[in-house]
Amino acid sequence: MQDIINICVVNFHATCMDKESNINRIYGFIRAAAKRGADLVLFPEMCVNGYDFYDCKTNRFYNTPESVDGEFAHNILELAKKHEIIIVLGMAEEDDKTSKIYNSALVVSPQGIHGCYRKIHPFGDENLWCSKGEMPFMLESEFGKIGIGICYDTYQFPELIRYYTHKGMRLYLNPTALIYEVSKSHYEDAFLDYYLKTLGYAVMCNSIFVASANLVGRDRENFFAGGSCVLGVKTTPFFETQAHCYCGSVSENPLRLDNQVGMSLCTLDLSLATRRLCVENPHTKKPDYRNELYAKWQSDDI
Repeated sequence: MQDIINICVVNFHATCMDKESNINRIYGFIRAAAKRGADLVLFPEMCVNGYDFYDCKTNRFYNTPESVDGEFAHNILELAKKHEIIIVLGMAEEDDKTSKIYNSALVVSPQGIHGCYRKIHPFGDENLWCSKGEMPFMLESEFGKIGIGICYDTYQFPELIRYYTHKGMRLYLNPTALIYEVSKSHYEDAFLDYYLKTLGYAVMCNSIFVASANLVGRDRENFFAGGSCVLGVKTTPFFETQAHCYCGSVSENPLRLDNQVGMSLCTLDLSLATRRLCVENPHTKKPDYRNELYAKWQSDDI
């Protein structure tokens, strides 16, 4: 298992009115990330279709979902093989057998199409067009185990990240679609406070790395905030865990939000992801995380 990884997160502008353009620019960013030496490139939630591709007022879809076995997924596979890069991106996915539609993250590596993580907790009116996912998704890679959650999964449901951490994950990917409420004063400060503190808590609580890629700019209805970044464990002379921003404009100036199209790349040492609560405590010879106990609570309906 390799510890050192170059990871790229993309501030991506998607519009539901021009899916073909979205796809062509995804291809371009993959090629650019590979030229910069990325081992993994992460795109935002719904970057293929545009987050606003469904109109809940008229029950209209502005473009079509993708299939995990479709032409687009196989084109992504060819790029992954050619550039030797792991690619994770958000899209509306239609199940070939059930015709159900999901808010998904396609996962592709040079070894093949690994499938899709399907958002377990759709947010708000997403529930009008997408089914709820049922299963976690963890990629077994040369860099170890990589877990995936989408947006609302990450910010409000810490159970998913903790599950992955318990199973050995060192890197968590968060394709997201967080809006910028331009009409509200001081929203930028409020956005960064919520966004970074939530991701930072995942780092500090679990001793892992978190990569987040957000949409940016205007879609049909919403304006998205950007702020794609990578947070992770910081080395200190003490025993506590601290969160550090490895890339993204927030690391350059915490008071400014990067809501411009572009990408950020950093090099991580995943060996710093010690997963402290889920490994052996030297004093008790057992992990502090008591999974068997929590499972008992569930079975007892407490």
